[in-house]
Amino acid sequence: MTPSPLVLDTARIGRTALVVANLDETVEFYTDVVGLTVQTRDTNAATLGAGETPLLVLTEDEEAPPRRRDQTGLFHTAFLLPTRAALGAALDRIREHARLSGASDHYVSEALYLSDPEGNGVEIYWDRPRAEWPRADDGTIEIGTIPLDVDELAAQSDGSADAPAGTTVGHVHLEVSSIDASKAFYVDTLGLRLQTEMPSALFVAAGDYHHHLGLNTWNGRTRPPGGRGLAWFEFVVGDAETLAAVRRRLADADVSTTDVADGFEVGDPDGVSLRFCAQ
Repeated sequence: MTPSPLVLDTARIGRTALVVANLDETVEFYTDVVGLTVQTRDTNAATLGAGETPLLVLTEDEEAPPRRRDQTGLFHTAFLLPTRAALGAALDRIREHARLSGASDHYVSEALYLSDPEGNGVEIYWDRPRAEWPRADDGTIEIGTIPLDVDELAAQSDGSADAPAGTTVGHVHLEVSSIDASKAFYVDTLGLRLQTEMPSALFVAAGDYHHHLGLNTWNGRTRPPGGRGLAWFEFVVGDAETLAAVRRRLADADVSTTDVADGFEVGDPDGVSLRFCAQ
């Protein structure tokens, strides 16, 4: 691992951006089910968020081809709620407007899984207090999976129709073509901390979070992304001075960067676009 991580310990996930074929239907899902609010909207694009924080950028392209079964890209966008009562309310909305595809206790968190109308994976979760996260002897965090009692969770619902202020994109989970190549880029080059490693999956983080990125090869995808689905996701790294420093260090590590409106962009080994922006 690089001695001084390029992605600083204080970094966090910012927005996720999707290309969709039907903007109206997708916006309706993320408002009615996830509980986000529309912050900006025009003919072909919308930004949704919670409180004043933008979390999701949707761009409509009716001509974009659907994602192929062998393309890498998004496994799910994970929306982190601040309380268990808010997660119970999310379960209420899912039961009313969508279909729950999974529910798990991961020791560090409790999570609900579903898909949006375009087939993009969605996780909605809350974190247990950090003091309760199980850790290995080396200090890394142990993530597991056991069934979640959804009826008990529903009993904790606060009944809200909206995701509360403080909701964030807690992590992004990607389907990649190679665990080794992804580890070399995200851990060895960018300096994200390896928290949990499996033969076909990695969970890595900036700092001491349980994971900001999940990376898996479970479905054997080999082709680069394109068409509908994930356009990019971003790390928020601090102020403009910090952003410039990160860019210089990426250049020193021979990682090429491209200007975008709010910062700059790099490509991972599969061609997934990762952006960096300031707070």
